[in-house]
Amino acid sequence: MASQGSKRNEIEKLDREYTLGTWTRQRDFDPTQVVDTDGPRLVTADGSSILDFSSQYVCTSLGYDAERVSDAVADQVRTVPYVTPAWSTEPRARLSEMLAEITPGSLKKTFYSTSGTEANEVAIKMARAYTGKHRILSRYRSYHGATAASLSASGDPRRVAQGPDVQPQVPGMVKGPDPYAYGSSLDPDQSLEYIDEMLKLEGDTVAAVLVEPLVGSNGVLTPPDDYLPRLREIAHDHGALLICDEVMTGFGRTGEWFASGLYDTVPDIITMAKGITGSYQPLAATTVTEEVAEFFEDNLLNQGHTFAGHPTACAAGVAAIETYREENLLENAREMGEYLKSELESLAERHPSVGERRGVGLHQGLELTRSETERVPFERREDKVSSRRTVLDEVSAHTLDQGVYFYTSVNTIVVTPPLTITRDHVDEALGVLDEALERSDAAMDG
Repeated sequence: MASQGSKRNEIEKLDREYTLGTWTRQRDFDPTQVVDTDGPRLVTADGSSILDFSSQYVCTSLGYDAERVSDAVADQVRTVPYVTPAWSTEPRARLSEMLAEITPGSLKKTFYSTSGTEANEVAIKMARAYTGKHRILSRYRSYHGATAASLSASGDPRRVAQGPDVQPQVPGMVKGPDPYAYGSSLDPDQSLEYIDEMLKLEGDTVAAVLVEPLVGSNGVLTPPDDYLPRLREIAHDHGALLICDEVMTGFGRTGEWFASGLYDTVPDIITMAKGITGSYQPLAATTVTEEVAEFFEDNLLNQGHTFAGHPTACAAGVAAIETYREENLLENAREMGEYLKSELESLAERHPSVGERRGVGLHQGLELTRSETERVPFERREDKVSSRRTVLDEVSAHTLDQGVYFYTSVNTIVVTPPLTITRDHVDEALGVLDEALERSDAAMDG
């Protein structure tokens, strides 16, 4: 679908010449112009219609025709488009109240920023200030953002791609194992025991354990039901906070407002972005329990952003939550999630190159394998930052040519459509994926 060289239109040429692309060598940057949207579909400049079955980067959870959100943004721009965060606006106050209502347990007060990266930076700083400790324990198959501390906390291959001379690692970041029985020598119970031992051996130095309740871009890793509550207990036993990064899993993606709620766990700090506005505006939030918030009544919250609590973005957030509620999108995510899960499992039975299906609700993934008898990935972790064209690239290129977009990452096809989808959308997308997986089947060993 992407244009090449002389085939680029005027806008694509301008974009290619004057814009630096993200997470890529610039010779590989070749953006396709999107000119319109329709429900869960994108329309490109050449007239092609693409069914978006990954919600872009797992963020356009409302699809592309959430009129309530669009209208709220337009109205706010015409009234109070911006004031400093030291002043108050109705959208920020209303959104903060809403977040206190929908987040689990005693989570109450919110600090706003503009991206999940910043939300995690804030969480790390708050945890360190609150506990008086420095270390942050995260996991090897994780992604928490692109700035210094959040990338250092990530286990994603992008953390090491530039090397310490280009981007020094922020001190105090410690990595532990994931609940990933399919691709690890440890089962989930053993991974918890390992983290418990790590916290013991680190001494009383760990401020927080930072995790994605369900890992997103590093493989859609789904823990056992008792994993997150046990992890919270382990963290607290060692005087550490639990930070849940719900940038991808928040706002109905799993069929609950937040995945931590799905597992009956109240983190001390929860971070969110993406679905908070359905990506109609850039907005992120770091929400803390009343106990953590109380600490900062008399201690400096040493954090600020020009656009913290931007009124237009907060107006989008209020309207987005109203849309999730009034259109019963969490219920739809549960119903469509069950249907999507069953159809993906049927797909996996038909294709030997599908090693495992994972996920909850509309947060699903298929991990591919070269071998039917053991896990032999097509894509290595380092391929996430290489220029090598992989079998997964071939599979996703085929689906895109046939009008369906799937995001792929670390040997996994990420299946995370908007929460507005119907059975017809699932049937259409998986029909195309069914054909595309013939390419990975043919590339298997032996």
